Amino acid sequence: MEKVIIIGASSGIGKHLAKEFSKDGFVVGLASRRLELLEELKTELPTKSYVKKLDLYDADSAIKALDELINEMGDVDVIIINSGTGHDNPVLEWCKERPSVEVNVSGFTAMAVSATNYFIKRGKGHIVGISSVAGIRPFRLCPAYGASKAYISFYLEGLRHKFAKEGFDKIYITDIRPGFVYTDLTKNNGKMFWVSTVEKAASQIYTATINKKKIAYVTKRWKLIAFIMKYIPDFIYNRI
Repeated sequence: MEKVIIIGASSGIGKHLAKEFSKDGFVVGLASRRLELLEELKTELPTKSYVKKLDLYDADSAIKALDELINEMGDVDVIIINSGTGHDNPVLEWCKERPSVEVNVSGFTAMAVSATNYFIKRGKGHIVGISSVAGIRPFRLCPAYGASKAYISFYLEGLRHKFAKEGFDKIYITDIRPGFVYTDLTKNNGKMFWVSTVEKAASQIYTATINKKKIAYVTKRWKLIAFIMKYIPDFIYNRI
């Protein structure tokens, strides 16, 4: 029976990912700051699951928590780094930029490093990172959020290159790039379009993970928007 750890499993995409993996027979490790929500989710899953309090605002303690969860589960095949945060910040306040840096950059890196070292020792495994279409091109309303998501994609590509160069051909990297998904983080955003439910997003992320995709856009049609964003001339983009 395969095993997966989902970091950021207490709500939204992570919660529904846990349900997708459990439905398919995976043993699931649930990690998040909100332990009470993980305990509730555990009762809804048909397969064995483990819970661990893990806070990416404190990278050092998060590394310890992830190591403990892996040890408790005995072995892990897939580690999904789903936790993330961000805010619209039109007047550019540091208090709103800081969480994106601490969670999406420092916290993500801590988890990616731990997962990498574990899978190198194991000789195989799969790291899945949740970046965003927002990481394709900088955006004035949330510069730290977009930059942090671009960092995640770039870091994952660096790990992919590392594994290829060092001969770890059984360690896989998947970069998930969602567009708009209706979650607690986005529910007050009235300018969204092509909005996915968390159920649909989780289903597509699950499929991309099982198929070991290098890069997957969620939902799939956001690949078109990403292409347009990447190549649209500055004089047009700057009017958006």
